[in-house]
Amino acid sequence: MNPIIQADHIGKTYRSGKLEVPALRDVSFEIETGAFVSIVGPSGSGKSTLFYILGGLTSPTSGTLRIQGQDFSRLSDAERTKLRRLHIGFIFQRFNLLPTISAYDNIELAHTIAETGKPLDRSLLDHLAGLLGISGRLHHRPNELSGGEQQRVAIARALITKPAIVLADEPTGNLDTQNSDAVLEMLYKSSRELNQTVLMITHNPEAAQIADRIIFMRDGRVTKIEASAGRMAVAHSG
Repeated sequence: MNPIIQADHIGKTYRSGKLEVPALRDVSFEIETGAFVSIVGPSGSGKSTLFYILGGLTSPTSGTLRIQGQDFSRLSDAERTKLRRLHIGFIFQRFNLLPTISAYDNIELAHTIAETGKPLDRSLLDHLAGLLGISGRLHHRPNELSGGEQQRVAIARALITKPAIVLADEPTGNLDTQNSDAVLEMLYKSSRELNQTVLMITHNPEAAQIADRIIFMRDGRVTKIEASAGRMAVAHSG
């Protein structure tokens, strides 16, 4: 089976006048379909830059990124946008929910924007809401929800289009320990049920342990990649 994500010698350099600032240096790895991978590193390690490159939100300066076998650098802007819209779901630290509409409408809007050509799968929405523990909260606006509930809505919004890849950027960064643990476990379980590939950016080594594998970064480089022992603990907890 071909990897769903292949990063080959990815580099990213930001330029300001004559000043060059390398953010990524020779980053290479492969990720199989259905894997849950954490990318861990301190501030300035390059993990956020890698997140934007993997999501097709910015392009590498050097190297090759293949998503589902397609070379991102050979796609037009329109083709990259379509691939991102149909096959990649994003979960952000700050939730990014529209405050004037309900949780349900936030999730439905994501499906509409994706332009999948298919009607909203209401059975999937109900299933996700039940899995994430927000069935009774869908008709509340974000300011009527707790931080943990808002993040669960954001996860449902990312999953409603059935993306092959889910990119989560510090999804527990604004949550307390109890809500963080609950959100991580729900994200893990939903990824397993839907066979989605999840990449989670985090600076928290404990949160990273939920993954199958952990990619460690520092100073724009991958320093090591190792299997995580946390997978079995989460699997047996539910």
